[in-house]
Amino acid sequence: MKQLGSGTNNDRIAENLYVVGKGAGTSDVLEISDVTPQDQKEISLLMNALANLREAELRLSEASRRFMKLNDQDMRALHYLIVAKRQGEIVTPGMIANHLRISAASTTKLLNRLERDHHIFRLVHPTDRRAFRIEVTEDTQRAAKQTVGKLQARRFHAAARLTSAERATVTRFIQDMTEEISLKNAPWANVSARGEGRTRTG
Repeated sequence: MKQLGSGTNNDRIAENLYVVGKGAGTSDVLEISDVTPQDQKEISLLMNALANLREAELRLSEASRRFMKLNDQDMRALHYLIVAKRQGEIVTPGMIANHLRISAASTTKLLNRLERDHHIFRLVHPTDRRAFRIEVTEDTQRAAKQTVGKLQARRFHAAARLTSAERATVTRFIQDMTEEISLKNAPWANVSARGEGRTRTG
């Protein structure tokens, strides 16, 4: 199966980035002696399908940023604000900081940039006069919905084409894989994060 990101039609490296078994990049970190060759082949097809999905998402994300002339964090903030507005929720700068996992200072810079380019506006919080609530502008919401939003929504059709039992299986698989690659299973990542924290505070 060819990767979406392959530069040529016969890029054997890209086609086998997530293949398991003999000669595969993952064979030295997996114990697969009890997995039949047929199962290995099927798992490889599944892993490549996931890689193709990630590539499609990456390309969509890049195209979205180019169209909106925004960076990744800006797009995530606007998506959060659009969903909040649809749900009738009030969003504060602190909520955006928590969602993006960035500092208060970085959040202020982000909001200043989005407000300067007429993507958001600040209003006094209805119950806390010392605080602000953030809303996305109608023009930005409309532009995002008619372009990026419409394409993203097509995911629904793929899920709708599955049977109830198939959706349950896919959901269980995705949840299981998410758990398997959680950073709680990567002690090296936690060590790295602690080291970065010491560097910042030192």
